[in-house]
Amino acid sequence: MASSRQEKEAREARDRLRAYTARQQVHGVQQKRRVRDNLIAVIGIVVVAALATLTQVFYFTAGPGMPTPAPSSSASAPAGENVGAPDPLLAEARTWTGELTLNDVKLGIELDGAAAPQAVSGWVQDFTNDYYPEKTCHRLAQSAGFGILQCGSIDGAGGPDPAFSYGPIENAPADNVYPAGTIAMARAGGDAYSNGHQFFICLEDTTIPSDEAGGYTVVGTVTGGLQGLIDSITSKGITPGSSETDGAPKVPTSITALTLQ
Repeated sequence: MASSRQEKEAREARDRLRAYTARQQVHGVQQKRRVRDNLIAVIGIVVVAALATLTQVFYFTAGPGMPTPAPSSSASAPAGENVGAPDPLLAEARTWTGELTLNDVKLGIELDGAAAPQAVSGWVQDFTNDYYPEKTCHRLAQSAGFGILQCGSIDGAGGPDPAFSYGPIENAPADNVYPAGTIAMARAGGDAYSNGHQFFICLEDTTIPSDEAGGYTVVGTVTGGLQGLIDSITSKGITPGSSETDGAPKVPTSITALTLQ
């Protein structure tokens, strides 16, 4: 009997051991499966994130979402560079003649493509693109020994065109005196590469001191009609702006036509 009980207890112990071993094996398999599943999930997340990142990179650098280059908002070109300006050979190193009409005042003009090839090329390009008609003359400045009418800004208020600026300064007078009838290019102070669409007409012999960049590009001259401009527009006075002698002309003035040949 004692032997039978021992055998029974031994059998039961073996059964418990087998059950325990089986449970441990099942637990081990489940643990490995959880680790494997977690690893697969992490790998899947990494792959999906990587694909999403690559897709966005492609979309915004080479695909349809690529940003449209925008032009610079600076008032002038980078030092020593032109923006949107034509080859100076466009001026053909010759004299261009034509007519500039302000309101109903017709001014005969000559542009010197030999002395100011880059500036004259800019005028030829603007003429070809029909840029000037309807642009305003936003500034009239008159004081002793100084008289100019400034025209051609892109916004009608003297703002620069970030898509069009050029240099260098050409044909500036060595004595800083711009005779009556001179057509010269306006620019930002101290910046030889900020010439653009804006120009000024000297209403009398005008002294403009050079700054660190130099003088102002003389692009041409008024050959006829200057007195008519003075009588009809500039003599009517100034609406004070930056000073009593510098502001908008009291007679609103626009470029109504330009011809060149």
